[in-house]
Formats: sequence, structure tokens, C-alpha cells
Amino acid sequence: MAIYHCSIKIISRGKGKSAVAAAAYRSGEKLVNEYDGAIHDYTRKGGIVHTEILLPDNAPPAFSDRSALWNAVERIEKAKNAQLAREIEIALPHELTREQGVSLVREYVKDNFVAAGMCADVCLHDKNDGNPHAHILLTMRPIEQDGAWGAKQKKEYVLDKDGNKIYDPKKRQYKCKSVPATDWNEQTKAEEWRAAWAEICNSYLEKGNHTERIDHRSYERQGIDLIPTVHLGVAAFQMEKRGIRTERGNINREIEVTNQKLRQLKARIFKLQSWLKEEAANTEPPTLAEVIQGILSRREQSGKPGCYTAVNNLKAAAKMLNFLQENQIMDMDGLTEKMAGMFGEQREISEKLKPIDRRLKTLEGHISNAEKYLKYREVYGKYRRQPPKKQEAFYEAYRMELTHYEAAGRYLDGVMNGRTGIPLKAWKAEHEKLTAERKELSRRYLALKDEVKEAEHIRKGVYAILREENCKEQPTHKQDLDR
Repeated sequence: MAIYHCSIKIISRGKGKSAVAAAAYRSGEKLVNEYDGAIHDYTRKGGIVHTEILLPDNAPPAFSDRSALWNAVERIEKAKNAQLAREIEIALPHELTREQGVSLVREYVKDNFVAAGMCADVCLHDKNDGNPHAHILLTMRPIEQDGAWGAKQKKEYVLDKDGNKIYDPKKRQYKCKSVPATDWNEQTKAEEWRAAWAEICNSYLEKGNHTERIDHRSYERQGIDLIPTVHLGVAAFQMEKRGIRTERGNINREIEVTNQKLRQLKARIFKLQSWLKEEAANTEPPTLAEVIQGILSRREQSGKPGCYTAVNNLKAAAKMLNFLQENQIMDMDGLTEKMAGMFGEQREISEKLKPIDRRLKTLEGHISNAEKYLKYREVYGKYRRQPPKKQEAFYEAYRMELTHYEAAGRYLDGVMNGRTGIPLKAWKAEHEKLTAERKELSRRYLALKDEVKEAEHIRKGVYAILREENCKEQPTHKQDLDR
């Protein structure tokens, strides 16, 4: 079925990345980076089913060539930490044909990026493994009407309350500030682009008479009390497909078990709450202990005690009365209050489990990537020390290790926030603490589940006695029995 996946990231020279290398890998071509002379040959890469470059009207026609476009980007960006390109990675709906998928991505890119003035390099990948997706590389700098690159940001003078420029005597110049030339880097844009992808996908699915729909919002924003699964990625997806369990696959299986428990708990709470609403609507709730004891006493005196003379039913009646007395429940309102408290505790446990599960999932991602990063760091060091002529052969020989190292490095860059040391020990300690806390909550959850079950039996027992008394048409308790 269709799934929602739309990730946005920056290709930055400061992180050792190259726009030319990124374009070569995603298109499966051989490109030469004129900035550093590096050759990037990915002509043996499979699964690339469609590539094209989409340009705004004022872009130079030469940019239709992939090499010309991204080498022009590399030339115009002088800084060693320059942001070279923005990548949008999207999962294509399985329900659409290849032609529909191409048309879908093309329309999305034109409407949201090319129309705003960006050059777009679009590559669709599909290895017929159930994971069709597209990579969209976008330029970061606007293009002027004459086809020349524009500035990413401009300087504006700082004005006083009267609209006059403010002079800085220390710097001997007027005060000014940098203002972005476009709104492409604003945080609201990411939300806008993600929402637009869900909207256009649903439009194509509806046109194709498919019932599936996707939503860019998280479960929490949709008001769904479930824990979201993690994105498997290409490598993990292939391993799971071959029957090899992966860390991310294990996380998703644990999340599904938790979600199933949450669904069952929600259904049970809804059922019991419906019963409580019915009982709360009664204007004159009966005195449970008196009604039950009175009924049993009259039956004993009449010599026709009814079905509760059976050993099991006598035990059930005794258990019922003990429950009411131990919990000081003397009427229906008391039973309602008791069960409402149990429901409240169930909901509280459910709410506590959700952030713990989310944090555990995050920590497992941190720990997994940190261990991979440390494990393959030595291989990466050997790779960097290789002479340029031997680096490609070394990379092919250790592709898996280097790929894991680079992927882990990118992941850690996103979570370290500039910190140098990897707090692996602290992550593991927090994971152990949260795991113990989750275990204790789960234990209380199971105990509470038994208490809820017992309360349900009490309710059924009360109604069983009342229904039996109703069959005997006891006039003294007609109002109670009519319930």
C-alpha cells in the first residue's frame, strides 16, 4: 500500500559532499567535478528508471546538461563550507504505474520548485523490490533574468525610528544586516513541500480509483494514539525481504506489538465507558449491597434460591460482595467511580508509555549508528590514506563498511548539534533506565488489566442477579429490575 516518505536534506561542502558526486550517484552517470578534479563514475549502478532536468525559463539552456549544471554550482560557490544543493527524497505510491509515477514527480517538481526559480535534477529509482522512490536535487541560489547566478543573501541598511541609516563610528560605516534573497530556507517551506507531496499523491491515487491515501502529518498531529514506525531504508528493506532480521525491522515489530495493545486497551475502555454512561444516566441508582443481599435472603427464605445456589455461583456472589465491601462501594455511583479511576490509570499508563517508546526508538537509532561509526572508523581512515589511484578499488573492496560508516556519520551529524564526543555511554545508560521504567509500567498495566477484568465480572454478576429477579417479577424491586 502507499506510504508517506518525504525527507529533506542539504548537500554541503562543509560535510565533505559534492553536488557533482551526488548528481552522478543518483543518475548513474560518470561526471567529472571541475572544482577538485575528482571523477565520479556510477555507470554500473542499477535500478535507475528515469532521469531528467527541469529548468525555470530564465536558466541558461546549457544547464539542461547535468555536468554543466552542477559544475556551474560548484564554481559559483567559493566557501569551503558552502551549501551546494538541497535534496528531496520521496517514496512513490506502489499503486501507480511507471508512467504515472514520472508524471506525478514531474508535476510536483514544476509546481513547487521550478516555478519558484530552482533548477531541478530528477532521478527515479526502482529495483522492483517494492521500494520505488525519487531523488530531487535542487539548486540553492536564484538565477537572474539574464541567466546569471544571483546572490543567496543581500545586505540592507539598519534604519532608526525616523527611517534614517545608523552610522557605526567604531566600524566607520553604516550598520547593515544580511537578508535572504529567497524564502527557500524558511522552516515553513519544509512543511509546505511535505504537505504538497501528500496532496498531489492523493490526487493521483483518487484519479486512478485507488482507495489508499497518505498523510504528511505525524500520528500525534492526526490525533491517532499510536506510535509511528521507523523508515527501513533500502538496505534494511532488502534484508527483511530475504528473511534477515534487522535492527530497524525489530524496532518496527516491537512498535506494532505495542500499537496492538493500545488498540485493544482503547476498545475495552470505550466499551466500559459506554456502560458507565448508561449507568450514570440512571436518576436513582440502586444500593447494590442491599439489592443483592435482599434478593439472596428472600430466595433462601422461600426455599427457592434460584441459580445462585450452585457452588460456583455462590462463590461468585461472595466474591462480588467482597469486592464491593473492600472497595467501599455501596451503590452504583461508587462502582462507577471505582471503574472510572481504573480507566484513568489505564490512560495514564498509556500516555506514559508513548514518550518512553519514542525515546527508546531514538536512543536505539543513536546507539546503533554510534557503534557502526566507531566500528568502521578505522576502515574509513585507511581509505582516506590510500593514494588517489587506489581509492576507488579500496572503496569497492570495502563498500559495505564505508557505506555504513558514511551513513552513521550523516546520522550523528544530525543529532550531535556540533558536539565533538559521542556520548555512547550516556545513551546506553539512559536506554537501560528507560527500559526498566517501561518494564515496571508494563507490569502495572498487566495487573490493572486483571483488575478491569474482575470489575467486568462484577458488573455481569450484578446484572445476572437482577435479570433473574426480573423473571420472578418481584414487585418490591420493579424499578431496579426494569433496568
